Amino acid sequence: MDVLWKCGTVALTSMLELWGAIPVGFLLQLPPFLTGLFSAIGAIASAGIVIFLGGSLRSWLMKRVEKKGKNQGRMGRIWEKYGVIGLGLASPLLTGAPLGAAIGISLGAPVGKLMWWMSIGIVLWSIILTVAVAYGLLTFLTP
Repeated sequence: MDVLWKCGTVALTSMLELWGAIPVGFLLQLPPFLTGLFSAIGAIASAGIVIFLGGSLRSWLMKRVEKKGKNQGRMGRIWEKYGVIGLGLASPLLTGAPLGAAIGISLGAPVGKLMWWMSIGIVLWSIILTVAVAYGLLTFLTP
């Protein structure tokens, strides 16, 4: 039961911010594999909620983007240069999964393709960040 609570905490934290969930998993003394897995699950869930259930959010964002123009900010430049693939791979790290998904929707990314590339980006960054934290901790904890 203790492990379920810890995994749930990591997943819920990851729904808000992938960067924050991985240190939380290590602080809760979860194994690195479970930390990375539940970080990815939480971030993918939050991206999916925004992408598939955010109809009113989508409408609001579309109106806002039309007013300001599509080429604003770092994510707009990534969108212009690399499209949905670049946005999906970069946004989990740069803006977080929910905001990255919202940006993708506002820029007119196809829903299925956006979810696919966001999921790949989330899994990729979950692995990279988990390995980095695990090896960083090993460096400091081994005599």
